Order: sequence, then C-alpha cells, then structure tokens
Amino acid sequence: MARILAIDYGNKRTGLAVTDPLQIIANGLETVPTHTLLAYLKSYFLREPVEAIVVGMPKRLDNTPTDTTAAVTGLVRKLQKEFPDMPVHLVDERFTSRIAQQTMLAGGLKKKDRQNKATVDMVSATIILQSYLESKAI
Repeated sequence: MARILAIDYGNKRTGLAVTDPLQIIANGLETVPTHTLLAYLKSYFLREPVEAIVVGMPKRLDNTPTDTTAAVTGLVRKLQKEFPDMPVHLVDERFTSRIAQQTMLAGGLKKKDRQNKATVDMVSATIILQSYLESKAI
C-alpha cells in the first residue's frame, strides 16, 4: 500500500505528516517553508508512493471561512493541477493547533519545544491525518 500525506497549511510554514505504508499510524514528517511546498512534494512523491493527500481546511467555530481559507483553497487547486491523479481530501482543522499544544504538553515536551511553531505545525498535520484515518475506518 501507499502512504497518505497530510498538510497543515500556513502562510509561512506548512506542517506535513504521513502514514506508514499500511496506513495505520500517522507520523509527523516535516515542516517546510510554504513557498517550497510544491517542490518538496514533487521530490517526496518520487521517493515514496503516496495514494492521497489530506489537507486541513481552516474554519471558524460558526463554520465561516478564516483568513487562511482562501489560501488553502488555492493550494488545493494547485495540488489538483500539479498531481491530477492524486485524490485530495479536505478535513476540518478546527482546534488542531490547540490539540497539538495539549498533546505536546502531555507528551512531556519542554516549553521551548512546545513554543516552536514548526513543531506545532507538524503535530497539527499529524492530528489532521489521524482524524482522516479514523473517519475512514468508520
């Protein structure tokens, strides 16, 4: 089986996570500068088989778009154009940053590491991917 890759998009940094080849566990992959995201994905897809992309869709509590929603929608269009055979799935990413912070605290990460936004982005991508995997299993 091929992996599934998740994206937690940000204007400056983008967190990435992938599943194991059996698509059981979500693991943080990396945080990359957003302007290098497509080049990074092209390179990664050459090295690893990936069967789908999961993108966190930002929304407010009342389900209205956030300041980042339009940028994420643009990213989804770019992904569909750049990788036309790759399915792109959207997952509600409300609360993922907060859950990521709580997860890192519970995991015993030092305060300095918890304040590292790149780590938060990668953990958020992992939570988005795990959420997608759980919804698929139902």
